[in-house]
Amino acid sequence: MASAVDALVALLPLATIAFLMVGRYWPATRAMPVAWLVAVGAGVLGWGMSARWIAASSIVGFITAANILYIVFGAILLLYTLKRTGAFDAINQGFASVSEDRRVQVVLLVFLMGSFIEAAAGFGTPAAIVGPLLVGLGFPPLAAVVVALTGNLMAITFGAVGTPLIIGMIDVFGSVESIQTAVVTNGPFPSIEAWVAEIAVWAATYHVVVGIVLPFIGVAMMTRFFGEERSIKPALEVLPLTLFAWASFAVPYWLTAYFLGPEFPGLIGAMVGLFVTVGVLKAGFFHPDDEWDFGPQENWPDHWIGEIEPGEGGVSAGTSRDGAVTADGGHVQMPLWKAWTPYALVAVLLVVTRVVDPVNAFVTMDVFTITWADLPLTGETILGTGLSDSFAVLYLPGAVFVAVHLLTIPLHDMRRDEITAAWAETIEKVMPAVVALLFAVATVQVMLQSGQATGTDSMLIVLSDGMASVAGGVYPFFAAYVGAFGAFLAGSNTVSDILFGTFQYGVADQIGTPRTLMLGAQAVGGAIGNLIAIHNVVAALAVVGLVGEEGRVIRLELIPLVYYGTATGLLTLLFSYVLFPGVF
Repeated sequence: MASAVDALVALLPLATIAFLMVGRYWPATRAMPVAWLVAVGAGVLGWGMSARWIAASSIVGFITAANILYIVFGAILLLYTLKRTGAFDAINQGFASVSEDRRVQVVLLVFLMGSFIEAAAGFGTPAAIVGPLLVGLGFPPLAAVVVALTGNLMAITFGAVGTPLIIGMIDVFGSVESIQTAVVTNGPFPSIEAWVAEIAVWAATYHVVVGIVLPFIGVAMMTRFFGEERSIKPALEVLPLTLFAWASFAVPYWLTAYFLGPEFPGLIGAMVGLFVTVGVLKAGFFHPDDEWDFGPQENWPDHWIGEIEPGEGGVSAGTSRDGAVTADGGHVQMPLWKAWTPYALVAVLLVVTRVVDPVNAFVTMDVFTITWADLPLTGETILGTGLSDSFAVLYLPGAVFVAVHLLTIPLHDMRRDEITAAWAETIEKVMPAVVALLFAVATVQVMLQSGQATGTDSMLIVLSDGMASVAGGVYPFFAAYVGAFGAFLAGSNTVSDILFGTFQYGVADQIGTPRTLMLGAQAVGGAIGNLIAIHNVVAALAVVGLVGEEGRVIRLELIPLVYYGTATGLLTLLFSYVLFPGVF
């Protein structure tokens, strides 16, 4: 068993991130290179990692970061494309026609639309799309990021058409002989797939119960931290709407998990919820008595706004792109269907590339995936360590964003100068995120690979073992927090499940609690950790021009994280020891 000294050494990189970013307000561009150096020091001095393993682990991190940057680049490119064509003006008017109340817009855009995008794509895509939309509607960029990160937690567990459970659990558990024997040979399930489908139902159950206030939390954080009155009272005025939106999402969400498995709960829940909620709003129900908005922009603190002005459209007010002016002095408005078509295409292409087998097989072909072995370098793996990584050129959502940008050029009749400007602005906005993302993921990989490099438990496992030994029989309370810890580091529910799924299984086995319930809590925890995952936060800030405010965002996101983690922990204890102790 690892010593207390080992645990303290393993904690140093995370403590460095917390101190510099949350305590000292350092931007990630400065804090993450320092954290990487600390992780390297911990790996060398505490784990005896060689220079070769340090380099290989960091290279894996850089490749993973390149995947993320590809997505961010595509999202920003589409954003500036639509700003240049004036589509954002039309989208703004469209949402204003449903309601100009910012609280209603948060429910529709963040909770429902954001959940659909997360369920279809994963990869932190909702904040990259919804954040800029909110800014286009006139939200302060900092507020847009905070609420955009908060609202789609229920869908993250099933994001990218079930990837966290399919890759993070089915593939991993199927390769562990002891788990295969316990679950299938000696257990009640015909296959690992059937067992993970059961885990998905319990994860959905935790989410449905705990998430009843999720739409309300997004609204309350907005009114409390970004409203003139600094109060949650305006949020209470739309509590009936938030509960209705939750119910319209949660019912089809849970039923889909129960009957269809882990691929489609978020997709179906969000589609049904958005259709039903918009319908009742248009019918005149659930509108608040008074319209709520942010205070005058001149009173906003400087750190609320970055390089993108709230409400910026693609054209100047009063003129169309060709300078034409309407009789009343306003600019010629793009039809709403035409303005929304690019984002509709994004949603359709994301679903098609993941659900339609022939298309999925095409975009995931080896010829379109770059691996280490494909590069003109020596060795099949990185520096002969056995590590490798890949870059799926067509499968990653970045490809969809770029493709839709190209389709938008003729659809919106873009001029050459508009195209050039969109690309130039995109490159300018992405550059500040590059350093932060590269070193954030490299830090995680050094910690992950420390055990493999030396044939011992990695830094992460040492930290988790320490938590389990201290917690004992009350460990189920902390299961979701362990999952959140993994996602905080890796920025991925899938990676969190890969990292800690077998660990959570082992702890449940040791203390005699249901393994299915523990892993359901792990799946939920992997979702809530995305709230404060460093490169998710950096990516969300990058698309609204606010790189450097990571510490402020993380501080605020700790509020929903603590609520969700604590409530899930209490439910896990209740289910494990009182209500469902007989579950496998």
